[in-house]
Amino acid sequence: MSSVSVAAIDLGASSGRVMVGDVGPGHLQLRAVARFANQPIVLPDGLHWDPLDLYRHALRGLWTAVSQSPDGLRSVAVDSWAVDYALMRADRMLGVPFHYRDERTTAGVDCIHTRVSPAELFSRNGLQFLPFNTIYQLAADPAVELADRLLLIPDLIGYWLTGRMVTERTNASTTGLLDPRTGEWDLDLVERAGLPAGILTDLVDPGQTIGTVSAQVGERIGAPDLPVTAVGSHDTASAVVGVPMLTDGAAYISCGTWGLVGLELDAPVMTEDARAANFTNEGGVDGRTRFLTNVMGTWLISETLRQWERDGDPVELTEILRAAADVSVPVTTFDVQDPRFMPPGDMPTRIREWCAEHDVPAPADKAILMRSIVESLAQAFADALDTAEKLSGRSIGVVHVVGGGSLNRLLCQLTADRSGRPVLAGPVEATALGNVLVQARTLGAVGDTLEEMRHLIATTHDLAKFTPRP
Repeated sequence: MSSVSVAAIDLGASSGRVMVGDVGPGHLQLRAVARFANQPIVLPDGLHWDPLDLYRHALRGLWTAVSQSPDGLRSVAVDSWAVDYALMRADRMLGVPFHYRDERTTAGVDCIHTRVSPAELFSRNGLQFLPFNTIYQLAADPAVELADRLLLIPDLIGYWLTGRMVTERTNASTTGLLDPRTGEWDLDLVERAGLPAGILTDLVDPGQTIGTVSAQVGERIGAPDLPVTAVGSHDTASAVVGVPMLTDGAAYISCGTWGLVGLELDAPVMTEDARAANFTNEGGVDGRTRFLTNVMGTWLISETLRQWERDGDPVELTEILRAAADVSVPVTTFDVQDPRFMPPGDMPTRIREWCAEHDVPAPADKAILMRSIVESLAQAFADALDTAEKLSGRSIGVVHVVGGGSLNRLLCQLTADRSGRPVLAGPVEATALGNVLVQARTLGAVGDTLEEMRHLIATTHDLAKFTPRP
């Protein structure tokens, strides 16, 4: 095996990056060549993404990656957040893709549930109820009748790079239209939902080559005929590849805007208890199942900081977390899953309103408020871990926290305390690592199994350990 350099276009719900991975036997190095904001835009009809801006930044980042890779890039791959999509007619988008936090989806939920009951829906797609699942968004989207194709966000970027329209399977599993047992589109469910089956594209698996960049793109980035490879294009699928789990008793929390708490299993858990607990069965790389639940993650922290900035009293994250760690008085824990915390807006006021409604003390100052948020997130993570253990029948002995939340030492320590399990924090860039490792495997630069790739991460990255305190 020889070393290779590959590029990952990693698009998160609040920021994007282009990373270059240098991978070979016993060697794994990641470097950022571009970082950029992902800022939603408000239009008269609602909240939208700006994929054209993301694509512009991605191309600029790829040009930099090519220019800084003297031995040349061997491949590029795209991952992003799930569920959101562009509707296409011929080769053009029908409007600007909606943001999953837009409030339009309520009508879609009602429409789908009149056609297929929630219990039957779970028995077919294995997904937790989230009001923004793609199936609900499509039911609320009148433009679907005009569309030829549906492309999830990473597949849209892939189409602009190569000219080929496909859907990567791990991300397809988040739409609510895929059968988790077969890994194929559930065309009967599509018909029951009143959606046109013709908008669905061929499925591809992580590791397959989608195509090569078009002549136009190749000239723009300075790399003609650069292969575009499918990876776990749902960012959590790539993040789970990047979790250095070395034992069967390991759980993960992919912690960013959302906290995805769960286990990697060989098969989905399609029980009524799993549905009642709002756990989901999403596709993983190599046919694994990501059995997890969504917890409101650092979104609560970032929206709180944004509100303080809007109020003219900004606070640095590191400063407020340090003050929160020093809080010695008991603080209120609140239900971070309350739907009021989903949309953008004034989180401090919403938290105080929740406290008033539940007759518990509201946080008295900023440090106590931040400590309350972090304690509440840690409790929600601990509860989700206990539920995952019970539903799966698998004992959890260690918890891996990856993503941006792994840098939040207070959150990691409180998660260890409240769950009673040791926490291993890192790597921060687990998603990009999972992305580049699947590409590297396709090129023959790493071992064939997920376990070999995770062992490489564990031996090349330092992890912070947090032991539960009494």
